[in-house]
Amino acid sequence: MLDGFTFGEYTVRVDCDVLRADGGTRTAAITGACVAVVDGFDWMVRTGRLVESPVRRRIAAVSVGVVGGEPRLDLDYAEDVGAGVDMNVVMSSEGRFVEVQGTAEHGTFDRRELDRLLDLAEGGILALDAAQRRALGIVAEAAR
Repeated sequence: MLDGFTFGEYTVRVDCDVLRADGGTRTAAITGACVAVVDGFDWMVRTGRLVESPVRRRIAAVSVGVVGGEPRLDLDYAEDVGAGVDMNVVMSSEGRFVEVQGTAEHGTFDRRELDRLLDLAEGGILALDAAQRRALGIVAEAAR
């Protein structure tokens, strides 16, 4: 997300508390923290503290899983507890994976199910990326 240490003597500390959620708190924290970091560096540029932002890409995260044999996006607590497969996926605004962490909770899953979950996660992350762009006032970016 950041380009080396091009922000001098400043320290960036991000502490995320998801105050209200029914699941997906880790992924919500990642997605929201990214907006806060980008916004913070943009403010530093606007106020002359930095010449340019070191941020080169955003990230967003979702949870996906298999519940009752069906793939689901953004599992709530009840779905998460009963999921046969539970997975968190983090992707960059460039469409590249940052993290894929999944577990078969009650058995195993095959490659076809994994591909379906990754496709579902990618679609959810694309929607989150659009929401991040709106929140940050980013009008246009090069297509992935």
